[in-house]
Amino acid sequence: VQLQASGGGLVQAGGSLRLSCAASGRTFSSYAVGWFRQAPGKEREFVAAISWSGGWIYYADSVKGRFTISRDNARNTVYLQMNILKPEDTAVYFCAADGGSGWYSRDRARNSSEYDYWGQGTLVTVSS
Repeated sequence: VQLQASGGGLVQAGGSLRLSCAASGRTFSSYAVGWFRQAPGKEREFVAAISWSGGWIYYADSVKGRFTISRDNARNTVYLQMNILKPEDTAVYFCAADGGSGWYSRDRARNSSEYDYWGQGTLVTVSS
């Protein structure tokens, strides 16, 4: 699976952006997908994740109520709608795919080592 993240850019605080993670290669609909982000000088952190069916969705506490993850398996794409953006949301955002079997628990979704494929990242900059 090859992943291509896009949709980043510069936005003012309070604004919105929608990130896309487009997949090519093997059957994308069988993969769970997570979004992670890494701010300058900080470790990569979990943002949101969605199971292959869309039945399980998880968010980091810092984005809950502001971000929405969704997927369109017909288009091989996962989206991250980001609203009410804050300067602390500034980071490079990565999407990743988890092709493992079994229950897609919250602990599993938050663990970057569970993901088999990663996109190249897209930069989101939120100005104050």
